[in-house]
Amino acid sequence: MPLLAKELRAGGEAGAVVEDRSEGAAALVWIGPPDEAVLRKASRAHIPIVALSDTELVPYVLPADVIRVPPGRGFPVAEIAAALARGLGENGTSLAARLPVLRPAVCKSLIAHFAKRNAIVSAAIFVPGVDMPVLTLNQVRLVLRIALAYGQEIDRNRAAELLGVVGAGLGFRAVARELLDLVPVAGWAVKGAIAYSGTKAVGEAAVRYFDARA
Repeated sequence: MPLLAKELRAGGEAGAVVEDRSEGAAALVWIGPPDEAVLRKASRAHIPIVALSDTELVPYVLPADVIRVPPGRGFPVAEIAAALARGLGENGTSLAARLPVLRPAVCKSLIAHFAKRNAIVSAAIFVPGVDMPVLTLNQVRLVLRIALAYGQEIDRNRAAELLGVVGAGLGFRAVARELLDLVPVAGWAVKGAIAYSGTKAVGEAAVRYFDARA
């Protein structure tokens, strides 16, 4: 659909959106009556599929990735971007670098993913300080993924700046250690919640950092 392709390409690389074929695609946005052969092939190739339809069920497409579009309505680009971000996961960064319209959804998905991961790690490790290297590594990975989503390369000078962004999460972990002394019984919940909040704050700070330089 030329109109949707135009909206997805807005401000980005025209060649990042290809119409009428799915071979080699990072993701597939299907519009209209389903072609089971094409959808089956994409599904077997593990290509994330988002379907725009006036029905709730489309073969080979997860129900959460079927977006209802009644006749006469415009394309819900933000909803499409969110579904693509969910399906692509960390692999969405390279596509977001080429298609800025996907960037907010991809970054939001990355932040949620790494925040949940750090919450689980922090809640599962009870020895003070043992979780810090893992949490920090995940936060660094998050910042680097966000950098990739903005098409940014990290050189030595920028790496030094980004260390300050990651450092924002250290304050949250210090608070967590203090609260553990006050709430020992529910310490795992406190640690998990603060690891989540700290990682989320790091990700959001990284987005602001790259937004200001985009």
